[in-house]
Amino acid sequence: MVDYDRFLDCVHCGLCLSQCPTYVELGTEMDSPRGRIYLMRALADGRVEAGASLVSHLDLCLGCRACETACPSGVRYGSLIEATRAELEIRYSRPPADRWFRRFVIERILPYPPRMAAALAPARLGKKLGIFRLAEAVGLGHLFKGLAELLPEEPVRIGPLPERTLARGEKKLTVALLSGCVMSVMFQETNRATIRVLVANGCEALVPKGQGCCGALSLHNGFPEDARRFAKKNIEVFEAAGVDRIVTNAAGCGAAMKEYDHLLAGEPGWAERASRFAAKVRDVSEVLAEVGIEGPLKEIRAKVTYHDACHLAHGQKVRQQPRAILKAIPGLEFVELKESDWCCGSAGTYNLTEPQMAERILKRKLDNILATGASIVVTGNPGCLVQIRNGLRKIGADIEVLHPVELLDRAYGNGGERRS
Repeated sequence: MVDYDRFLDCVHCGLCLSQCPTYVELGTEMDSPRGRIYLMRALADGRVEAGASLVSHLDLCLGCRACETACPSGVRYGSLIEATRAELEIRYSRPPADRWFRRFVIERILPYPPRMAAALAPARLGKKLGIFRLAEAVGLGHLFKGLAELLPEEPVRIGPLPERTLARGEKKLTVALLSGCVMSVMFQETNRATIRVLVANGCEALVPKGQGCCGALSLHNGFPEDARRFAKKNIEVFEAAGVDRIVTNAAGCGAAMKEYDHLLAGEPGWAERASRFAAKVRDVSEVLAEVGIEGPLKEIRAKVTYHDACHLAHGQKVRQQPRAILKAIPGLEFVELKESDWCCGSAGTYNLTEPQMAERILKRKLDNILATGASIVVTGNPGCLVQIRNGLRKIGADIEVLHPVELLDRAYGNGGERRS
């Protein structure tokens, strides 16, 4: 249930409007944070029904939390929209195809790496055979357009990560890496680069067995009980590891895990454990800032820019640490990106459920990237990496898209081949 008093924190001042991508695109009050809070409050009051129009306005919210950064009253908008979406999943009956897509693809495949990897091969085949075009012809194209465009071109293979890698030189910290869902399937080389970089900077790196999805996808899509189940499992696994820090290289995962204390607040036997867990969670850039980046690093002659992933900048308030990684690499020319913390349109599964709006928002991001003249754009979230890489490929832009640790790993002499 939504805590009604939290709606009252919003004084409807409108300072969030210019920071909301959907409001800027559409110019409609009901597609702004202020307007959506009004709708959510009216739903909680019983003044409006959970109908298709209301659900449409709330579904169009990216959940990027830029409004939280802009808000002088400290409104926790992310918590409000998540709680309301959970209510809607109970009170509103979605069209069958939409319900199937959310419950099957998003809830039963994406959070489970083996299932995701197994599903990618037939999905790629279906794309080649025109199945997605057939779906569009029968009115289901909005559900599959984003999925078809974001499918990787090459087969993916999941290999085990080393369970323990000793620190190089003097050990500064013992850390445990969340291998993640999308990260472990589509970005396993980024996970390996993360381990190498941590080890090179004095961290003993563990990858505990038995860990699972962080729960972010479930929480954002209105399935909090699934999110709590994932959270409890991870708390048990990482507690047993006995580490100094719990590290993630995915912005959305980090934001979710840092808020396990809110997710499990009031649950006997879990609230305190969740609080202790959340206090240990760090983005990999935060850990590198803590221990310091050690050399020697080789020069990388390139112009690079940085896109702030929403859940890193707005959710975790982590902005300078990823930039510090880039500025530590000799030879790099760093140029700031205009509207660097403006959403790219990925937003978890938004580019799957709302592909048309996601594409409109992505265009603004791509225009700003092109204006920098950079040959490399860096960002710290898998959804952003996929979304921006796909967008640049579609317009024929010869710009590489990397995670910050991949570029740092390259400066250590690893992974020197350019990724297309």
